[in-house]
Amino acid sequence: MIALISVVSIIGAGVGYPLAALLAELGGLRAAYGLGLVVTAAALLTAWRSVPEAPKGRSAHVDVAGAVVLAAALLLVLFLAGERNLWSRHLAVAVGLAVAAVVLLCVWAVIELRSTTPLVDVRAVRHPAVAGANLAMFVGGIGMYLLLTLITRYAQTPHGAGYGFGLTTFVAGLVLIPFSVLGFVAGKLTPRVRTRIADPLLLAGSAVVVGGGFALFAAARSDLAELFAAMGVLGFGVGGFSAAMPGVILAVTPKSETSSAMSFNYVVRSVGYSLGSAIGGLILAAGTGPGHLFPDDSAYTTAALVGVGAMAITTLTGLALARRRSSETNP
Repeated sequence: MIALISVVSIIGAGVGYPLAALLAELGGLRAAYGLGLVVTAAALLTAWRSVPEAPKGRSAHVDVAGAVVLAAALLLVLFLAGERNLWSRHLAVAVGLAVAAVVLLCVWAVIELRSTTPLVDVRAVRHPAVAGANLAMFVGGIGMYLLLTLITRYAQTPHGAGYGFGLTTFVAGLVLIPFSVLGFVAGKLTPRVRTRIADPLLLAGSAVVVGGGFALFAAARSDLAELFAAMGVLGFGVGGFSAAMPGVILAVTPKSETSSAMSFNYVVRSVGYSLGSAIGGLILAAGTGPGHLFPDDSAYTTAALVGVGAMAITTLTGLALARRRSSETNP
């Protein structure tokens, strides 16, 4: 069920992008962000109405302090990742904010360790298998969203730049259809494959598939069909990766802490996604010459190679997790 939830989020991305883009074209950015607000409010209401009460003997107290401190730290991290000009023009300010983000994360860890009802059980997260899974999710998330950003932006670049297809925001959003369809297919196939292949190996294999999507984009992107193919490969890899991840974490997590462990993994994934988008923007900005509106085509190749590196790290992490599980089951 948890794996299914992860895969459903992929479908949501494929639907959300073109829908938000259509609203942005028809009603401007306010309409698109308004849709996000409505959907978020609906999700919050659904969660509030459907989440069961805490069982007897367990506190329903919400760790507000931990949530606020973690949100502040992540806000600083994401802000710094997306502000290239801040690092080049105001280095001292950027370094100060980076130090503040690290301090906030340390304070958050202390709050969680001392809390009787922590937002995240940091002690459980320290388990080597859980820590490795979160590392794989973080680095893999950076790579996955990096390619998503590259393909959609490349599709919208006008022909005058010497490359690109000049698609509207809405039509470029439709390029995500293969991502959603093949992501769903991979999610449905994964439970069957798990009976023969361990989850960490599936994790590593899915990372290799995503890396293949990067390689395809780096080598062939002169035709729109090639973008669809790269997006489909990405979706298949992300679907398998998302479906295999819960099994890696839950195998070593006490039942009483499964929600905490998985929630933290989702936070790590979201941060990785955001950093992937920001890193893509930074690489393309660095590849934009003075007086040019669009980056050189080679900047996309550079970004794709960075993504290949990220997925290589993710693959190695998955293989290390598989080796550890094998040594534990066959001492």
